[in-house]
Amino acid sequence: MSTAVTGGSRTPVTPDRPTTTGGRPIGPWAFLAVTITSLGGPLALAAQAAPSIAADASASAGFAMVAAAVVFGAPLAIMVRYSREIAGYGGLYAFVEAAAGRRTARVQAGFWLLSYVLYLLYTTAQIVYETLPVVLPGIRPYQPTLEIVIPVALAGVMLAGRTVTLAVTGLLAVGQLVLVGMLAAVTIPHGADVTSFGTSAPAGSLATASAQTALLYVCGSLPLFLGGEVIRPHRTIPRGLVIGYLLVAAGVVATVFPLAANPSFGFEPIPGVAQAQVFGTHALAVAVGIGVAASTAGVMLVEYIALTRLVHALTGRRLRQITGAVAVGLVVTAPISLINPDGFYHALLKPSLIALWLSQVIVSAVYPRFVAKRGGRAVPAWTLAVVSCAFAVYGIVATIQHGSS
Repeated sequence: MSTAVTGGSRTPVTPDRPTTTGGRPIGPWAFLAVTITSLGGPLALAAQAAPSIAADASASAGFAMVAAAVVFGAPLAIMVRYSREIAGYGGLYAFVEAAAGRRTARVQAGFWLLSYVLYLLYTTAQIVYETLPVVLPGIRPYQPTLEIVIPVALAGVMLAGRTVTLAVTGLLAVGQLVLVGMLAAVTIPHGADVTSFGTSAPAGSLATASAQTALLYVCGSLPLFLGGEVIRPHRTIPRGLVIGYLLVAAGVVATVFPLAANPSFGFEPIPGVAQAQVFGTHALAVAVGIGVAASTAGVMLVEYIALTRLVHALTGRRLRQITGAVAVGLVVTAPISLINPDGFYHALLKPSLIALWLSQVIVSAVYPRFVAKRGGRAVPAWTLAVVSCAFAVYGIVATIQHGSS
């Protein structure tokens, strides 16, 4: 029997016992799908964000992507170590509580909640005004409508229940991996150059591309909030996190390293769409563009899941009540962005990201205490903590300097 720890209480989770959500425990495949969807999502990273970041270091695009995957290995290792012993609705909050007590954990949860509530509010504007028009120019007259439709659709999926939510997440995960594979298949033959994995790019640009790409993986912590519902959580969660991360990172490397041979693509609004248009077909380009939008919406869906679970851990209220309240709140506030969509997006972006990285600093900073309480080795724990804290502090600095991760 595995045990899920939530706010100091213990909830048994066994293969044949329903969780407090009223459904059967979530299996490893469903958890893996949530993990894959949360990591960027993978198509948004591989086709848009990562190649854009790597544009100035395109001669070493492959090296930058591999280095980014290695850099994020430190915070990932901390999450894996925590999850081998702590699994509950509180996710990162439960980790901090186990390490440093409830008061510190509530501070961490406060930063986290602020970050993701703001993210859910402004990301629709990003999808509607920055992503979709690149591939669907005729959509502009319908943008105000989509600003309302997307939050309503996401709320509808959540209100339909966990089974529907996980099914949608699974389809998004599979669909994204398929499109990432197709994009890699058309770009690699036109840019398969091993020099991309060298260090010929300017050192400053290469370091920036590696570090900022690593920041993109931070939402990989969102599946941890399903710890109270996962079957055999102390085995399923660590495996799902690692396997999901390796799959997504491999896809990003495969699609971005060809930039070394075709650096101009990195400066396109959505590099993957431009590559698919030139090396593949128009239909593939459209599919990639729409897929990038769906990929971003998929991260929002996983954030919905995590947000409701954390509020449940903090308040003890029923998940269905919390889900309804969150859905109504975000749908009601959606029209506010119509006043000035671009201004709304940029006004909320920095505070959201700074709060996110502050919450991550706390998780990493208290990690050595967690290990010490369990008689673990101090040197590896402190090494991971220092690297991960530095990573999060860099996220704050990059946000202040550039306004994005």
